[in-house]
Amino acid sequence: MTDTLGSARSAARGATASPLGDLAHSEAADRLKAELQEYLAAQAQRMLVGVGRKLGETTGKLNDIAEGNSPGFAKLALDGGRKLAEGKGPLRSALELGAARAKDNIVGALKNLGGGKGRRKGGAGKKPTVIIEYIDVGVPLRTAYDQWTRYQEFSTFAKGVKSAGRADDTNSDWQLKVFWSNRSWKAHTTEQVPDDRIAWTSEGAKGTTKGVVSFHHLADNLTRVLLVIEYYPKGLFEKTGNIWRAQGRRARLDLKNYVRFITLKGEAEEGWRGEIRDGEVVRSHEDVVAEEEAYEQEEEEEEDAGEYEDAENAEDIENPEDEEEEEYEYAEGGSRR
Repeated sequence: MTDTLGSARSAARGATASPLGDLAHSEAADRLKAELQEYLAAQAQRMLVGVGRKLGETTGKLNDIAEGNSPGFAKLALDGGRKLAEGKGPLRSALELGAARAKDNIVGALKNLGGGKGRRKGGAGKKPTVIIEYIDVGVPLRTAYDQWTRYQEFSTFAKGVKSAGRADDTNSDWQLKVFWSNRSWKAHTTEQVPDDRIAWTSEGAKGTTKGVVSFHHLADNLTRVLLVIEYYPKGLFEKTGNIWRAQGRRARLDLKNYVRFITLKGEAEEGWRGEIRDGEVVRSHEDVVAEEEAYEQEEEEEEDAGEYEDAENAEDIENPEDEEEEEYEYAEGGSRR
């Protein structure tokens, strides 16, 4: 009896489990599994792309300061695929990938800010600080220009300039002090036209510059000085100063000090008046001065000649009233005879 009941129960259990087992191994179940795997893979890919974009927005700000690069999404997807292939879940793969990517970008940014090895060996940052400043000074155009060309006097009014001087007609050496640190610069004049403009480039251990200063006649005793500089900083201190536009404030202050210096002085000693084109001297200082003196002498001679002719013409012209009086006296004298 007992064996009979057991057999009946086993038969009933087998009859109940058999349809479910067949369903689990059916073609429909296999298709459902494949679609579920594809769905999970698509969701993982979408999550990785979203994480990559988030990381791109975050690390892009650091790279704007250091290099300006954006994260590589191709490498991001490849790394994510490898982690999924290792059997790690989508969420864990995304978190590990994001942490590694953020670490790489932060370390790279700090290396570049600290003057470490970058893609541009020995070069400055790609994005320059552009400085544009102008100021009006109450002296004649020539006075303003000559004072600017006297580099040796910059240390008397420009803040931070310890010394400056000409190495030759196109090159000059500068020593500056920024807080407790000293800076050395070598400047090369690429263009110089007397009473008009001076263009230069400079190279130093902490940055490079390209600049132009031009002089504009506003009135007999009023000149406008326009300064335009592109500054490419190197190193942590300079790049940090670049963020806060410290160089622009320094240029503005030096222009004010220049105006104060030359206005109180009233006149400038003779500056360097040579002409430079494409970094080469085309007219020496002596040649330009000789030409200017000859031109001034010629103008004086023409002015003197004009005054002499005017004086002669004035003597030749007789007063009409005097002529009438002489004619009247002559007529009276004739009648007396």
